[in-house]
Amino acid sequence: MSPSPASLLTIFGASGDLAQRMLLPSLYGLHRERLLPPGLRILGSARSEFDDAGFRENVAQAIGRFVPAGDLNDAELRGLLERVHYVPATLGDEASFATLGQRIDALREGGDAVYHLSTAPRFYGDICRALGAMDLAGPGTRVMLEKPIGHDLASATAIDDAVAAVFDEARIFRVDHYLGKDGVQNLLALRFGNALFEPLWNARHIQQVQITVAETVGVEGRGDYYDDYGAMRDMLQNHLLQLLCLVAMEPPSHFDPTAVRNEKIKVLRSLRPIGRDEVATETVAGQYAAGAIAGQAVPGYLEELGRASRTETFVAIRAQVDNWRWAGVPFYLRTGKRMPRRSTEIYLQLRQVPHSIFGAAPQPNALVIRLQPEERIELQVMSKTPGLDRGGLQLSPVELDLDMHEEFAAHRRRLAYERLYLDAIEGNGTLFVRRDETEAAWQWVDAIHDGWRATGMLPKPYPAGTWGPSAAATLIDRKGHSWRE
Repeated sequence: MSPSPASLLTIFGASGDLAQRMLLPSLYGLHRERLLPPGLRILGSARSEFDDAGFRENVAQAIGRFVPAGDLNDAELRGLLERVHYVPATLGDEASFATLGQRIDALREGGDAVYHLSTAPRFYGDICRALGAMDLAGPGTRVMLEKPIGHDLASATAIDDAVAAVFDEARIFRVDHYLGKDGVQNLLALRFGNALFEPLWNARHIQQVQITVAETVGVEGRGDYYDDYGAMRDMLQNHLLQLLCLVAMEPPSHFDPTAVRNEKIKVLRSLRPIGRDEVATETVAGQYAAGAIAGQAVPGYLEELGRASRTETFVAIRAQVDNWRWAGVPFYLRTGKRMPRRSTEIYLQLRQVPHSIFGAAPQPNALVIRLQPEERIELQVMSKTPGLDRGGLQLSPVELDLDMHEEFAAHRRRLAYERLYLDAIEGNGTLFVRRDETEAAWQWVDAIHDGWRATGMLPKPYPAGTWGPSAAATLIDRKGHSWRE
């Protein structure tokens, strides 16, 4: 039996930064386009002492700040605010949670409910237990959990166990907002909707894969959180490994939650372990020092943090997927802060032609899937260089370029949370992460962290505004490859 669209969305942590920047603007976009169920109500909760009117003013301010001016409409904003309510609540304060529970029950009116836990993951178990104790977590309810779930496999398992004691797995929606991006879903469309690519999508034709998530920002006031997690736990364990899964997975039998997740978990379980004997040759950790971004001087990580730290702000890994499709193909994963430019992209380089009739071997073909700052797909091919070619035919690389914004200019660029909210409200879990995926990713990452500790491997410094420590270039150069920069 398919879930019914929810009649209530409750956001825990509704006054936090994520809610202000992403969640509330996403709900405005969905409301403006009449995509939310007509009777859906939105209940915010946090420690902040708002009443309904105060929180509505907070929502209006957030939407005014983070929604493009061309999309703002006073009538639509008023319509959204009519859906919005608020109850302050603090964990450990039974009276405030009892009041919250009464409001949830009243606003839900017997319909389905979605609880979005936009809080620190250590609170997930306690919130779910409180909902269960108030009989608010039964059939027809589902819960959204933000990443990263846990700090390692042990803590992730403990959180998953606590949530699973209240909600069964089919009603748990683990969020990785990258999966809500159009560009990420277009990767699936590219692979499985075109006969051109899938026959070439294997080790016989692809020489290497690079997945890069580069940020120009530093820790941006999140120093204490970031210092506890680092680039590996904050970005690679979830975002990059999810992108790797979508690149490497086998075609699912259907585009539905079970089939897609079954293929992703096969990839994670096929990742070759990187442990104490391999970390020195297969991984690089870095930490940014003072430098310049876009011509502006910026401090180093330790200066921003205000204390000594061994936390990595950059990580590069050579991963291997040990299965028939990908045997021998290196997957280079790279993420870091204070990089020269903001970029998220997937680069697949094809093998050289077996024999060149033009003298020097032409550059290999490549497919580039860019996710941010703009979404586009580039197919790099070789073409004849214009001219008479009296000394022989000359080749030059050219790009067949699909600019998603230009091609679909009439379509509004959506925030990832618009799609994720809509799917959660309707009970569709395809773009959310299953428990076994999360725990398999932690198991692989934990082995690397253990190797770093056991070998005393420390992050290497790199100046802000560069592509990481020089050891990252050495990592990829050993196989005759180079990073796309």
